[in-house]
Amino acid sequence: MADYLLQYVTMQIKKKQLTPTNVQLTISADEATLQPAKEVVLKELAKDLKLAGFRKGHAPATMVEKVVDQQLLQNKVIDQVVNNLYVAGVEQEKLRPVSQPEVNLTKFVPFSTIEITATLDVVGAVKLPDYTKFSIAKTVEKVNDSEVETVLDDLLARDASVQEVKRAAVDGDEVVIDFAGTDAKSAEAIEGATGEDYPLVLGSNTFIPGFEPELLGMKAGEEKTFTITFPKDYAAKELQQKKVTFTVMVKAVKERELPKLDDAFAAKLGPFKSVADLRNDIRKQIATEKDAQAQRKLESDVLEQLGAKTQVEIPDSLIEQEIDRMGEEERRNLIYRGQTWQEHLEAEGKSEEEHREGHREQATLRVKVGIALGEVAEREGIKVSEQEFATRLVELNKQYSDQQMQAELAKTENQRDILSRLMTEKTLAVLVEKASK
Repeated sequence: MADYLLQYVTMQIKKKQLTPTNVQLTISADEATLQPAKEVVLKELAKDLKLAGFRKGHAPATMVEKVVDQQLLQNKVIDQVVNNLYVAGVEQEKLRPVSQPEVNLTKFVPFSTIEITATLDVVGAVKLPDYTKFSIAKTVEKVNDSEVETVLDDLLARDASVQEVKRAAVDGDEVVIDFAGTDAKSAEAIEGATGEDYPLVLGSNTFIPGFEPELLGMKAGEEKTFTITFPKDYAAKELQQKKVTFTVMVKAVKERELPKLDDAFAAKLGPFKSVADLRNDIRKQIATEKDAQAQRKLESDVLEQLGAKTQVEIPDSLIEQEIDRMGEEERRNLIYRGQTWQEHLEAEGKSEEEHREGHREQATLRVKVGIALGEVAEREGIKVSEQEFATRLVELNKQYSDQQMQAELAKTENQRDILSRLMTEKTLAVLVEKASK
């Protein structure tokens, strides 16, 4: 019904800028808007009305109006017209609402005059930078021989044969260990710092720096306790520069024998006739990944400049929403790592409010980038075609073949998100093209 009524909306609008991000619209309309709305409402009410001499739902509107509850009729007309006036007003004034409006009916003369006020938070005027003059270049690092050899060493290591030995462990051996880590100060167990029957290749540098050298010279059945300070750039923030005491039991020492790097080994890994073919393929794969990394860096630089140089007044409510989303992402990651929210706050030494405030700058930049991308898309006339959207859905359905995921992809809100991502991708591609010229 709402879409039907929009064609009849004739109105007068007065706009009052209360703050850079808060607007009040005073919208009025006359019988040219109210009468068509009344006719539509009467048709709806007639569907359930029985009048002598007429089939149910077929009584004339004039007769229906005489018998229906007048207050009900007026309320239904007001509901329909108020919604349409607000939607049409926002569209006419080209506003970007970010929250539900506060709408008040200030005047109503049945079916001849109506006036409402709508107060709403909006995105302020957007001033884009000249994104065609961004100083950005794609820099792809060259593949060096040592990187190729590192991959080859890893492939050889994966195919190594192992044999348990009764001697002390040396560099290159695989040791099977049980280990447990505790806080060096409080002696409390560290979440995620324990393991049983864990295979570790000494010299692989896959464990915390300083851990593997402590196991050199140990034999099966021996136990050792030592303390390590985690690196300041360790992935888990709560463990950065933290002193942890480990108790390690060596359960087995295994000598590893690497296969010979020859053409036969290369042929086992794929359609390679020689080690040279294998090396060339590895080099191409590394080059492809480096190119992808450079492209991601280029896109990140474009977005960073776009966000930093775009001028726009942003409602606090929009930033608060983004901070909430960032917090939810963080909590999901903590669950995956097996850490509670309180443990995370204690590790950072921050209160809930301090932690939240720490996200404000990044949240503001994210919101600015999102607004700026929308403005660029509108300026450049960028749209996502039905075919492009359908193709992306097909790709995602192939990628996620289980029924539960496909059901999620079919949901309206998720499809809306997919459409939004497609628009972002296309807009970013245009920005990169223009900035790279």
